[in-house]
Amino acid sequence: MVLESLLIKVKKTISHTKNYGHVNPPPKSSIIKRSRIGVLAFEIAGIMPKITHMWRFLSDENINHFRKELMSLEGVFKIVSKKESLLLGLACAELVENVRILAKTVARLSRRCEDSSLGCFETVFDVFANTGHDPYGWVSSLKDMEVKIKKMERYVMDTAALYREMDELTIIQNTTSIFTILSRIKLIFGINNEYPPTSIPRSLSASAMVYPSNQTTNPWKTVSKSAKHLDKNDISHGFFETNSKILTPSSNTLGYAGLSLHYANLIIVMEKMIRSPQLVGLDARDDLYSMLPNSIRWSLRGRLKGIGFRASDPALAGEWREALGKILGWLSPLAHNMIKWQSERSFEHQNRVAKTNVLLVQTLFFAKQEKTEAAISELLVGLNYIWRFEREMNAKAFNLFKNVDDHTVN
Repeated sequence: MVLESLLIKVKKTISHTKNYGHVNPPPKSSIIKRSRIGVLAFEIAGIMPKITHMWRFLSDENINHFRKELMSLEGVFKIVSKKESLLLGLACAELVENVRILAKTVARLSRRCEDSSLGCFETVFDVFANTGHDPYGWVSSLKDMEVKIKKMERYVMDTAALYREMDELTIIQNTTSIFTILSRIKLIFGINNEYPPTSIPRSLSASAMVYPSNQTTNPWKTVSKSAKHLDKNDISHGFFETNSKILTPSSNTLGYAGLSLHYANLIIVMEKMIRSPQLVGLDARDDLYSMLPNSIRWSLRGRLKGIGFRASDPALAGEWREALGKILGWLSPLAHNMIKWQSERSFEHQNRVAKTNVLLVQTLFFAKQEKTEAAISELLVGLNYIWRFEREMNAKAFNLFKNVDDHTVN
């Protein structure tokens, strides 16, 4: 009922916005000037795939899929947080940060435009983020946005069309898209009177417009004067500043310690070894040990004390395999997601469009360091046993065959 009530409230707010206090945009001719932007067209075209990918991720279907996937990741609840509101807040914060970064590129290009309204895009966008105030009416309806997105996708897929339609690729296409995407994020996560969000409405498709109210009370300072005359110092409690704080990992997390990527690689290496312990040689075992930070080495030494050197119990080996499988079942997905997230944001791939929709909240970045290291230590203890068990079984099998050969020869 809470989700449904929130959706009804958002709809009423949007309806109210249409009829009250909305600043009429300037004449269309003053917004869209078909400037000859030359080589900049290619840079603008490079932004388009990122915009379309981001917009597609925000569809009802993809958001519902993301929510189900996030809630099904057992590892997130074990080593990140059990609070759904915190997890959603982290997801929302990363999406907003992605929009902010993309908007920086658009702002840089906008300064080269003849249109004065586009020249102050950065300030207008900050005002919009903080207050919901949209003086130029740059937020599009869902229907109009879909038309723009399909048009962008067509240009990206067809290089010939890109050349023919170069005059169409003006900054305004990217400007309105950035505004609309941020509006969509705010609507999806219910960012109006509450930030960070605590829930996601189950359905958003009934809403014809995507932007939240300009007039309802919100935690950001209301700006009454014309946006293009505003200086950034006029805006307090900035939306993006607050958002950045949410994305800053706490001191007890792997992200804060700078270990999230290292531990992801470590977990994936152990996963391969656990699946095929009979193929693990002494060199590979030593290499794995060299990857361990001191905190895990000390923990491992304490765990291995009192454990005998023999590992010949098949029942115990089976129990360890089952236990390790359960741990990897919830820990491994976060490690693989960490690698995916990092690889898509590496320097080599920074100009490419992400192929997945993995967010940091689905990785090891916000995982508690102590809990993660405890799980890794458990994996190492179990791996140590089944590795020794396999070696002993192989040694017995070798001796058995050797004795048979010797007997046959004699």
